[in-house]
Amino acid sequence: MSDQIKKVVLAYSGGLDTSVILKWLIETYHCEVVTFSANIGQDEDLDQIRQNAFDTGASKAYVEELSETFVKDYVFPAFRANAIYEGQYLLGTSLARPLIAKRQMEIANLEAADAVSHGATGKGNDQVRFELTYFAMNPHIRIIAPWREWNLTSRTALMEFAARHGIKVPTTPAKPYSSDANLLHISYEGGILEDPWAAPPDDIYTLSVSPKDAPDVHEMIEIAFDQGNPVAVNGQTLSPAALLRELNRLGGSNGIGRADIVENRFVGMKSRGVYETPGGTILRAAHMAMESITLDREVQHLRDSLIPKYAELVYYGFWFSPEMRLLQNLIDDTQKNVSGVVRLELYKGNCRVLGRKSDHSLYRVDFATFEDDSVYRQKDAEGFIRLNALRLRIQNMLR
Repeated sequence: MSDQIKKVVLAYSGGLDTSVILKWLIETYHCEVVTFSANIGQDEDLDQIRQNAFDTGASKAYVEELSETFVKDYVFPAFRANAIYEGQYLLGTSLARPLIAKRQMEIANLEAADAVSHGATGKGNDQVRFELTYFAMNPHIRIIAPWREWNLTSRTALMEFAARHGIKVPTTPAKPYSSDANLLHISYEGGILEDPWAAPPDDIYTLSVSPKDAPDVHEMIEIAFDQGNPVAVNGQTLSPAALLRELNRLGGSNGIGRADIVENRFVGMKSRGVYETPGGTILRAAHMAMESITLDREVQHLRDSLIPKYAELVYYGFWFSPEMRLLQNLIDDTQKNVSGVVRLELYKGNCRVLGRKSDHSLYRVDFATFEDDSVYRQKDAEGFIRLNALRLRIQNMLR
């Protein structure tokens, strides 16, 4: 089979797994390997990643800036839906994979490659996210998933392989964490984190200060929305990527966005991960506050009932599925009047909404007030309650 594959496009991060995979593909399949690396805000030395790819044997190395696309077309749609998986995970890695896989497939087409490859393990969610996207783009594509083929069964074995071949990798036995970073978050798995009772080491975090070390003075910010999307912070209009980067700065400096989660993977096991999502944590709180005065009650409740399904589809890798398109269209229709400004307080790991205003607000002081009003007849509530209680009264009469 190996002699049938002449060229492979590898999703290459320059981390331990994909660095080893690059050399392994060349040795195992005796093929040309083209790497693709996406900059989606991970703040890495992309020139060095390109050079490392060439040093390890890549024939060509694509490195592309996709931060704006990532935030505009993947992060913002999910946050318009208030998507959150199992009540805690803001889907940082899940949202990035379909973007990377889609562009990887486009490069595979440009390069007339025989196959594509990725560094996801046979235990994780990412293999599904990558490969569902591959097949959505090309139902006949050949996929090489080394973790499902080779005999390198641990990260220790990978580090030994890298050392034997002189491959530069950022992972060391002292810090054997698997991490994934982008403009929305950074995740950490492996090592001591595999024990759900063990607290994460203090030095693991990179995007946020500890809430204990955050400033003793609160910080007030305002976020402006237009049809469900954030467009400005503190009165300054920003591009999607620049806006999320600014919220990351504000949230990180105030110790906001850390999460220690045991989640249910799609393949069936539970896994423990530590996440930092400072800007996303602020953004979700602000968006929900904006919706609280601009969404009709029944529309909001119906949309809220769909959040678990939406998040599940993202987490499982079905971004390019027909049901996902249907859900996104429905959700986007709810966002037409979600425009206005939200004011928040950031303080020592907490993000608290202090105010919200909108030209499309459904909040009416004259109806809601506890003071005198001339628009609401309180007597009407009696009939409303009696009609809603009718079936309860009848059931009691039967008993």
